[in-house]
Amino acid sequence: METLEFYAAAIPGTEKALCEELCELGFGSVRLNRGGIPFRGEAREGWRACLESRIAQRIQLLLHRFPCPSEDALFDGVKAIDWSPYIRSDQTLSVSAVCIASAITHSGFAALKVKDAIVDQIRARTGQRPSVDRHDPDLRIFLYLANNKAALYLDLSGEPLHRRGYRKEAGEAPLRETLAAAILRMSHWDRTSTLVDPMCGSGTIPIEAALWARNIAPGLSRAQFGFERWAQFGEREATELKELRGQLRSVVTGQSPRIVCSDIDPTVLDIASDNARTAGVKLSFKERDVRDLQGDQAAHTLVTNPPYGVRLEKSPGFCREVAATFSRLHGWRVCLLAGTPDYERELSATPQYRKPLSNGDIDCAFLSYDIK
Repeated sequence: METLEFYAAAIPGTEKALCEELCELGFGSVRLNRGGIPFRGEAREGWRACLESRIAQRIQLLLHRFPCPSEDALFDGVKAIDWSPYIRSDQTLSVSAVCIASAITHSGFAALKVKDAIVDQIRARTGQRPSVDRHDPDLRIFLYLANNKAALYLDLSGEPLHRRGYRKEAGEAPLRETLAAAILRMSHWDRTSTLVDPMCGSGTIPIEAALWARNIAPGLSRAQFGFERWAQFGEREATELKELRGQLRSVVTGQSPRIVCSDIDPTVLDIASDNARTAGVKLSFKERDVRDLQGDQAAHTLVTNPPYGVRLEKSPGFCREVAATFSRLHGWRVCLLAGTPDYERELSATPQYRKPLSNGDIDCAFLSYDIK
């Protein structure tokens, strides 16, 4: 089988967590890289990454690299590729591009040249041409043009991989499932001890924790991936994918460890319960104010995404009161995705680990404390 090169795109700041995950899952030639993680394998490994990665935003296939000193070189390089395995004349495509330090400086123009080269090839062969669909194309193509060298990628994912399929509703400040999975790994939770989320919102962190603990591949709840719409994906490939899904279901374990999840908002807890049920995990959500949280004699891991005051309103002094509550949890590991410096300032201890992250358009910091 041909060895292919893939690229797992990451939320900035989660690259190390994604690299560790892909290594743990047994992918080949995994390399830590800014922005995402390259790895190698046969075509089926790209499918498996879409199904198994909890942290990757997208999985892309590197299709071709070539010198690109001019717009003609870009057009000719793209047209030299045989596009028939990937798209038919009755299908749709979209192209996006990034241009860095190259003769072609406009990303929109570069994307247009790629599109023209593809549709011209197919029209010359069939008499018809594919259409452009920027929202739901059959084939997504990405051009990375840097220092007059072009790299063409095909997106295997379709919709971004954080859209697992289980979250029908979200609260006012939804957390991406991929980011929740990343901070769970960053917390060094062992997947067997008690996990606590006292501000769980619509349940993303507890649900991702339960899926991870039970070894439920996150992509199993997805109806379809982008590669299933490629021209070359036929009955044989569909059978292979069905077998792969069956193999992943066969390694799902039984009960998850104790996961304690609560929130002060009963409406959002109803959403969380529905999401957990759709995800196929059993979780009990309790209405409780985080400031009522009490420690016990055991050492637990707390992972939460507290209100920021950007998308959610904070009451005056809330951060200080939450910090005081967490400071009493002796022996616990407390991990926050903090969207305001107030939490770090009020938790006067220095975090054992701090990592800048982004939750959508909000700049955050992942903070990890071992409470003494």
